[in-house]
Amino acid sequence: MNTVRKNKNPWKLYETEVAHSRICDPACGVSPAEKLTPEHLQLLRNAFTRQQNGGQIHEDRPKVQSVRNRGGNEKRGMKLEEFQEVMRSVVGPDVEDTWVERFFSEVDISCTGQVRWQQLCSYLLLEFTERERASIPRAALLDSQSLIRHCSHNKVQIPRLLIPGEKRREGAHLYRASVFNNYTGWPDGGATIQREPTVRLVAVSHPPPLRYISVSKGGQISVWSSSLHILKTLGLAGDPTEEVASTRRFRGWTSDAVYMGNVHKVAIATDCRDLHFINVSTGNVFQDAHLFGFRSVPTALCYWQDAQSPEQPSLLLMGDEKGGVHLLWFLNPSKGLFKSPSKAESGPQRIFFPDLSEHSSMVSYRHIPNVHQEPITRVMFEPGTNVIMTSSESDNTSVVFINVTLTQEPYIWKVKQGAKCFDYDASLQLMVTGGCDRAVRLWTRFITSRPVAALFGHRTAVLDVAIYQPVGQILSYSRDAELRVWDISSHHCLKSVVLQFPCQQPGRIPEHGNFPFLLLSPPLTEQPLLLVACKDNLAVLSLSNTRRGGGGWLTDEGREPGLNFSSGPALSCAVYNPALRQVATGHEDSSVSLWDVETGRRRLQILNAHGEEEITCMALDSSHRRLITGARNGTIKVWNLLNGLNLHKLEPVDTSEVTGLTCLHDNQLLAVGWSRRVAQYDIAAAKDLYVKADMSWKSSGVHKSDILAVCQCSALGVIATGSYDGDVIIWRLETQGPVLHLQRTTQAGAGPPVDGLLFLQHRAGNRKLRNRGVLVSSQAGCLCFWSITGQTHTYGQFYAPEQPGERVLSLSSDQPQNTILVSGDTTGWLQIWDISDYGLDIQHDVNPVCERPPLLQRWRAHERALVSMDVLEVTGRLFVLTASADGSAGLWTKEGDHVGFFGQEVIWNISDPETYQRKAQRKLTEDTEDSTERDEMGIKGEVPGHAFRDQASQEECCSQASLTSLAENDRKPPQQPMVTCKHTISSR
Repeated sequence: MNTVRKNKNPWKLYETEVAHSRICDPACGVSPAEKLTPEHLQLLRNAFTRQQNGGQIHEDRPKVQSVRNRGGNEKRGMKLEEFQEVMRSVVGPDVEDTWVERFFSEVDISCTGQVRWQQLCSYLLLEFTERERASIPRAALLDSQSLIRHCSHNKVQIPRLLIPGEKRREGAHLYRASVFNNYTGWPDGGATIQREPTVRLVAVSHPPPLRYISVSKGGQISVWSSSLHILKTLGLAGDPTEEVASTRRFRGWTSDAVYMGNVHKVAIATDCRDLHFINVSTGNVFQDAHLFGFRSVPTALCYWQDAQSPEQPSLLLMGDEKGGVHLLWFLNPSKGLFKSPSKAESGPQRIFFPDLSEHSSMVSYRHIPNVHQEPITRVMFEPGTNVIMTSSESDNTSVVFINVTLTQEPYIWKVKQGAKCFDYDASLQLMVTGGCDRAVRLWTRFITSRPVAALFGHRTAVLDVAIYQPVGQILSYSRDAELRVWDISSHHCLKSVVLQFPCQQPGRIPEHGNFPFLLLSPPLTEQPLLLVACKDNLAVLSLSNTRRGGGGWLTDEGREPGLNFSSGPALSCAVYNPALRQVATGHEDSSVSLWDVETGRRRLQILNAHGEEEITCMALDSSHRRLITGARNGTIKVWNLLNGLNLHKLEPVDTSEVTGLTCLHDNQLLAVGWSRRVAQYDIAAAKDLYVKADMSWKSSGVHKSDILAVCQCSALGVIATGSYDGDVIIWRLETQGPVLHLQRTTQAGAGPPVDGLLFLQHRAGNRKLRNRGVLVSSQAGCLCFWSITGQTHTYGQFYAPEQPGERVLSLSSDQPQNTILVSGDTTGWLQIWDISDYGLDIQHDVNPVCERPPLLQRWRAHERALVSMDVLEVTGRLFVLTASADGSAGLWTKEGDHVGFFGQEVIWNISDPETYQRKAQRKLTEDTEDSTERDEMGIKGEVPGHAFRDQASQEECCSQASLTSLAENDRKPPQQPMVTCKHTISSR
């Protein structure tokens, strides 16, 4: 159990999650936060003040009864009629009554029938707070967990050299940098393998498909597929003048690499003062040219080509260690970079830089010295203005924009400790820099004196920055592998992620190359991607290609037709709200949708309700105005069903899944889950956003396995919980302790997991029936009827699914009468059973074979498992709500007619059967039809009819139990052992 209550900050799960957003049906009208001006609010305040002081705005206004709060201070509130009158005088006489009623209901979330000024202020504050947050967009980074790949070929052999004059002994060796320049052999016959970082990663689009090429510090080249699997590796060629062929290996460090798209080559610069040109025009990657003998070491590369006319001259820019810039113009790139050699050469064409003039027909060279006082760290080219942009770690020449013709004064930016990296976007006229001072700075194109903004948050030197123009955001990456996303307009940090590279070690900063980023956008890739290199690992992260809002009151206007169709993310739970006549559905993608049951139209949607965590359960409060949702990470939230506002965030008691929620009549919420405990929250008196958990229930150690289900029975004053090991525990609300333990064990051992629990509320409230089978549990497809107050016997059990080996995940009944029981199994089939006379007689031991109740209807409602169901009454008729893991929620009549799927394009009128989809459903009388028709309904193999398919399987569901009455246990102290009732399944 991973308990979070001992942590100093139990709310951290909420602080680090992705912000939610709301999407509302335009038919709901304008939000009060949009309609009310500051002048309106002042008038409202005056009206409430006069009303509380006993004054009246109008003589004919009725007097308002006082409401006494818990502290004893008299607080007067306005009823709906008085509130409507005040709104007419404040907003105007033409204000719509329906809008005022909705406004009143949103504020009076507890259904007291009155609204106070303090409530109104709290509501508006929460609304305005969410709107302010909504103005901040969400980070373009779609996933926090990146795909990591290991560059297994990024390694170099370092020889072990004996110290001259010293006798050889175990472990006596010396690492020397001069090895790579002077040494030609291994004197002691061994070497050390050292992992090295990736200096640059480039994308190669020709020939298709897309490939990546990584260049390691030691000159190792790896070719990757688009899914980041290594296709080919090769090393840079060494000095061909070496006498021994086996020692002709590259012995330097690479400094940068760039893809030359129009000639299909990759240029690689090294500290040997040379350039290697790698041919990537075919799948057989090889080195075809070597330009060596520069006067200084090239440290940064940039390549520009005319995308419209690839045959036009192209430019290769090089920044060097002395702060100079080299320009290589390739005059006829379609015919090659250099003149063909006069005689055939083995290996790549070697060109000595001082002899470059011999290739003047193919290439021209120019050198601009002393642009910087330190080595150049980045170089870019802006073709529209012919400006070369370079950076260095010099305080006085941190970034320089210089015209190619040198006819204009350069623009020089000065940054303390210089700039290790920068990026420039011509459309935004924006430059971003990063460096050793850990700040990310934003600069305009023509103002060098001061930055637009300085963004702080990185704890180590910033290694790379990128402007992601489609969404107006900046990506920055620091030496400690932290990636941050910044909004350009608001300067907010939208997201911070520490990439989990395997090479990271506690307390140590991983080694990086000079250029960690590779940012790709369509059409190179279907989805924008960011690739990050850290030592010998590569991470791939997906980016959004559109600007995403951070939340707020949005509308569906402008969205594509059919976007709200039923098929979507898998559903995990659903609940019907009879007060609002709405259906709430929870999804695995952490979204919540509210649907109008009378039309099937979506009224409200909450995206990222729990960040990126799957919603696992939901429940309504006693007023049916609030929705409570639980998530896989242990978080629980309370929502206003009328406007989607997040009213409360409940303290997590565990970081594992919340599996069940139930709200008592006084709005005391009970939550269960993998914590194996019962947590209680008082949401009735909660005024703050954060509500602490009450762990007063005597639940520690009661369940030995994860709790999977919970159900309450107010008539009996109990709740029931079921766990993975098959235990069903009955708890008394008054004592908050267990009183009854029901076990269904097989001869093989512990019972199967409890998938669902359902109290038959009508029976529990009937004095003649409350001692009979009032609790139904679902275990391995077997539905068991239990008595918790009567004799010590079970009251029936039977196997419900359509096929062997399936489970029943959801149960429901018509609670006012309990005449039918509806079950939904893992194959998507739904069964309606007549339980009017079932579970009322004791199951005797003499007949282990249990009869099933009459099966009224059955049909396949969905393609995948039914995760939630509810029987609801609308306009005097019974309907069945179904929610499935296939991503759809449907509504059906009790007779099996299909009303429709929620979110379908064609809305229905629940009062008019002519608008139903009316798909032909399989009735019980059709079980004798041929197998072809059964296959059309999605059935494989034999389908059971009235008779049970297998005598042994039926016996597997039958058992004998010995129960102790609840009344006897009530007289025992809460800490006494509870009564255990077991029954063993017999099989022949």
